[in-house]
Amino acid sequence: MNDWRERIDAAADRTSGLLRRTPLMETHALWNETLVEVKLEQMQHTGSFKPRGAFNSILSQDVPPAGVVAASGGNHGAAVAYAAAKLDLPAKIFVPEMAGISKIRLIEKYGADLVVVPGAYANALEEARAWEEQSGALQIHAYDSPATVEGQGTLFREWEAQGLDADTVLVAVGGGGLISGAMAWFGEERKVVAVESEGCATFYTAMREGVDTEINVSGVAADSLGARKIGKICHGLGVEQLVETVTVNDAAILEAQRHLWDKLRLLVEPAGAVGLAALRAGAYQPEPGERVALLLCGANVSPDPLG
Repeated sequence: MNDWRERIDAAADRTSGLLRRTPLMETHALWNETLVEVKLEQMQHTGSFKPRGAFNSILSQDVPPAGVVAASGGNHGAAVAYAAAKLDLPAKIFVPEMAGISKIRLIEKYGADLVVVPGAYANALEEARAWEEQSGALQIHAYDSPATVEGQGTLFREWEAQGLDADTVLVAVGGGGLISGAMAWFGEERKVVAVESEGCATFYTAMREGVDTEINVSGVAADSLGARKIGKICHGLGVEQLVETVTVNDAAILEAQRHLWDKLRLLVEPAGAVGLAALRAGAYQPEPGERVALLLCGANVSPDPLG
């Protein structure tokens, strides 16, 4: 675990000046009139945490003349496109149709060569790997690479430096890169709880049936959390730390998303609301006196609310 921390420290140094230091808030308005710490990572460049892993992955490797390639449900693709543009590199991004028009337009905005693929994230990943072999471009994996995990880990390093006081942090899970960063940074120092949509429960399933178990993805958060199986890094850390995994249904996710807007005027995509959904629906029930923190991780609502 110390090795992970050293590597996350290095990633923070490597990406310094390229990322926003996203703000925090404390509020009693979200759940049961209990004080909850919240990190507003949906305010990161491109509207999600993903630039952390994208920048670290690119800057920690030699990039060939063909540039970079990525498969994405949308947010990772936007982050890679943004990072490549900032670093003056060519980028080719493959996304599934389910990514939605808002995320597709966001990727186009940053100037990447975009290919929309029929099917789900796994289909986009197949196409991205084929392009990697054909062109020699550097593959920037959305979640299951050490460089991606190190980059995402800078979020939790930053949060701790900002004064995180909670015992427990609730983190949304798709392929597992974000929560891997949490587990890698916190280790045994804080409890990390994995929260997934019932329609995209890769981690929950893998912890019970094995790392290579594939699922069929569905639901309101599938554009962001729609990996068919969990990353091996995430599974390994989860087994090592005996991480708790919980799931929430679409109705609970949409209720939490609406509650964030109604009470705090915070607009997040469904994937960004799953942690709050776990509290409000009772999927995760803190012990008396347990201090809880939420990560709001994505703001790319589809369709774009402002058109």
